[in-house]
Amino acid sequence: MVRARAAKVAGIEVPDLVVDDPNGDATVLILGWGSTYGPIASAVESLRANGENVAQAHLRYINPFPKNLGAVLEKYSKVLVPEMNLGQLAMLLRSQFLKDVIPCNQVRGLPFTTQELIDSTMAVIHA
Repeated sequence: MVRARAAKVAGIEVPDLVVDDPNGDATVLILGWGSTYGPIASAVESLRANGENVAQAHLRYINPFPKNLGAVLEKYSKVLVPEMNLGQLAMLLRSQFLKDVIPCNQVRGLPFTTQELIDSTMAVIHA
């Protein structure tokens, strides 16, 4: 029964992940899910206004992942994953796609601020 359920989930049609990368040549991707959408979008807008070339994407489906997620992850040399938990998505991405994503976790009952994500992204860019 477990295999039957796994096969059923794997067969679900999930739309491809859409990446916001206007020039198509960013090296850093900020990949979020859930409540991180607003702060990520705001941070990316500010970073781009300051001349940084960053991409963003927002996962709407976790199980199964979008079929193009592996190709998207491989396109970027650095992938920052902000999460409002202990980094479960980052662990899933590492285990399934063997990509060394960079977690940015917080568990404090408050959403990320734009400035926190800007600071985290700048640290990744200049690392």
